[in-house]
Amino acid sequence: MIPNRKLILPYAAPFFGYVFIASAFGDLLSTEVNYSLRIVVSTALLVWAWKWYMPISGPRSVYLSSGVGVVAGVLGAIIWIALLAPFADTSVNDPWSAGAFVLRLLAASLLVPVFEEILMRGFVFRLAWQWWEARKRKESAPLQVALDDKSVNDIPGGAWSWVAILVSTLVFASGHHFYEWPAAIAFGVLMAVLWIICRDLLSCVIAHGITNLTLALYVLQSNKWYLW
Repeated sequence: MIPNRKLILPYAAPFFGYVFIASAFGDLLSTEVNYSLRIVVSTALLVWAWKWYMPISGPRSVYLSSGVGVVAGVLGAIIWIALLAPFADTSVNDPWSAGAFVLRLLAASLLVPVFEEILMRGFVFRLAWQWWEARKRKESAPLQVALDDKSVNDIPGGAWSWVAILVSTLVFASGHHFYEWPAAIAFGVLMAVLWIICRDLLSCVIAHGITNLTLALYVLQSNKWYLW
């Protein structure tokens, strides 16, 4: 068993690599170069860290989880647009160049869903569950027990608690702009429900990717770039 403390880096590295490049070089590089760098670095970190992850598939049929993920992804896009539109700044509506749009579309649809779900529902959600279980057992140091004596990779698919849903959803929302929080919170709950129902990360990854793909295509067709 590899304890959670040693799993923090591989689970978090692709996410923070992506965020670091976005924030540190946002004003120094063109959008196309910035997204290209994010894709290369985060993909490399995912490949490096993959051996430490739990399998993203679970006990249910891959086809069933994939189908549920597609349906949930479309629902997620509808929820995201409905809850983001009232708070978005409509005055910021500059269209993206074709190259920047394609690169962001690829990153948002194929890469971001993988490392975000691995971190949020794969690590944060399950670590919060283990911490809460330790609290219920009245451990003297429940967080230390969860970090040093437990591994998120040992948790059976679908294990959950309200605390795990709350913590993972708030952590997920904190990675977004404040005006996106209503949409991000609702989407985080939706992903948690998928984990519980399908008992795997595959459905979450597919749903997340379909949501981002649907949102991008909606923005392109409607010209509502402020939603992206």
